[in-house]
Amino acid sequence: MPSLIVKLYSVIFKYQQKHLLQSLIETPESTKPNPFGITSRTNESIAASNPSFSDGVATKDIHVDPFSSLSLRIFLPDTAVTSSLSSTYQVPNYGGYSPAAGKSHRKLPVMLQFHGGGFVSGSNESVGNDAFCRRIAKLCDVIVVAVGYRLAPETKYPGAFEDGFKVLNWLAKQANLAVCGRLGAQSHIFDSFGASMVEPWLAAHGDTSRCVLLGVSSGANIADYVAREAVEAGKRLDPLKVVAQILMFPFFIGSTPTHSEIKLASSYFYDKTVCMLAWKLFLPKEEFSLDHPAANPLIAGRQPPLKCMPPTLTVVAEHDFMRDRAIAYSEELRKVNVDAPLLDYKDGVHEFATLDVLLQTPQAQACAEDVSIWVKKYISLRGHEFSY
Repeated sequence: MPSLIVKLYSVIFKYQQKHLLQSLIETPESTKPNPFGITSRTNESIAASNPSFSDGVATKDIHVDPFSSLSLRIFLPDTAVTSSLSSTYQVPNYGGYSPAAGKSHRKLPVMLQFHGGGFVSGSNESVGNDAFCRRIAKLCDVIVVAVGYRLAPETKYPGAFEDGFKVLNWLAKQANLAVCGRLGAQSHIFDSFGASMVEPWLAAHGDTSRCVLLGVSSGANIADYVAREAVEAGKRLDPLKVVAQILMFPFFIGSTPTHSEIKLASSYFYDKTVCMLAWKLFLPKEEFSLDHPAANPLIAGRQPPLKCMPPTLTVVAEHDFMRDRAIAYSEELRKVNVDAPLLDYKDGVHEFATLDVLLQTPQAQACAEDVSIWVKKYISLRGHEFSY
């Protein structure tokens, strides 16, 4: 059974989350369409970015869409700057890392990360998500790009899903701009405001031919959607390749209850009541259904066929209300010969590996290490580690 501390924190969490969701439902202003959207709520504890290598990882925030609040936080591990390349390390006036032009740089895989929060809360800049992404960046030796997608109900479905695929397209564009830079054209590429369109950390260190998607809770639903869209897009995303995805505690549900959805209806953190409120806030009223394609991954007719999906690691917990549907999805992937292992943690609760209050537990650390072991099979070096 979960510890007493976990149980107490769950009670507090559910009270606060239900209060938030109810207040959003009862506030007319929040349900009005807002194309620009918001990516964080005022009660969220935010971690400041630090472009220097604090705790072995440098971070920066960027805004990638002038027409919405969509934003990114980039996590660059210090392994990108090896001792043999110390001459490439520059500290400009703003005090952060800047790759030197015309020098060789170590290339790292890129992991696109989508935070949890039931589509209505959470943030890519929250204290918990920042700490989790730092851990993953170091353990997996990857550049993590945490997506600040637009939250519901201000932006309902498909807003968050579209944001996810928009960032994937942006990463593909960045890879092509980096190639232009190596051909000598980078200094002439500007946006309509006169700013450089090339993100320097990604241009110097990002290898998008080894791109991994990682989603937590509702973020796992977004990751799975982005993976499907990437399969459909095919070579249009070149040179970007989605080589694997990691679905941690997916926010899947359906109209026919599973065993866990019955037995754990009042379980820890995200129980049935919280989940139903979240889905009502996220899905447009005229589209509301627990068998909506965003909610149920096993409905008939979803495209592309499961056999086309990338290798998929699924992480579930013993006391997670939504565990059975995630397990069923993993089983269906394995039936069509997709590499789709399942990590099932005894005594675990929903998001135990990513919630700020549980991040320092041995189980959370072990889960991150297990994820890193699996994903390294698909991001191992292909070709040259360094480029100019």
